[in-house]
Amino acid sequence: MSKLRVLSYNLHSLRDDRRALAQVVREIAPDVAILQEAPRRFRWRQKSAALARDFELVIGGGGLPSLGNLVLLNLRVRPIGAFDIRYPLTPGRHMRGAAFVRCRVGRSAFAVAGSHLSTDATERPGQATLLKQHLSELAEPVVFAADLNENSGGAAWRTLADGLVDSAGTDARHTYPCSAPRERLDVVFVDPSITVLSYEVVDTPAARQASDHFPVVVELDLPE
Repeated sequence: MSKLRVLSYNLHSLRDDRRALAQVVREIAPDVAILQEAPRRFRWRQKSAALARDFELVIGGGGLPSLGNLVLLNLRVRPIGAFDIRYPLTPGRHMRGAAFVRCRVGRSAFAVAGSHLSTDATERPGQATLLKQHLSELAEPVVFAADLNENSGGAAWRTLADGLVDSAGTDARHTYPCSAPRERLDVVFVDPSITVLSYEVVDTPAARQASDHFPVVVELDLPE
């Protein structure tokens, strides 16, 4: 078995305290960081590279092609391939997408996916259905992290959770907003063949300065 530390984090489009943000991620020291609201516009490559450098990680995939979903890796994890999808655009709404990266660590192969669903409840189910189709086609055990913009029980949540394990187990905690946590929008789902060793929502003074979402950290054991 290969152990893996995974971070899921909505960066709030880097509008908050960048020094605190870098401190939070470096202290977590993830093997894989699945990020939402990362750079997606002008000079997104340079901004993503600067972000990876601040976090002491390297780029695995995502960015503008996935509309702000970014996957960063440490040097333990070897990316094998990557692709992105975009959801159909509803006029007047933001276009959104998802990032996928196939990886190896030690003797274990796995796939990482990250997304950020719409704030509009009428859009989310269709986005979730399309995303689920791509998740189901992955040959490797999947680690999927996202800001679903809805709590458990919603239609999109149910679609994406089907057949996967919620890493929070019975320890589900609110992740948003940092100023007064009352919603659980940020999730990490994993393939049933992956063992969840621990789950944590990081609530520290630095985390409250770094974004409007708390980071979610899970420790996993991957099958070989």
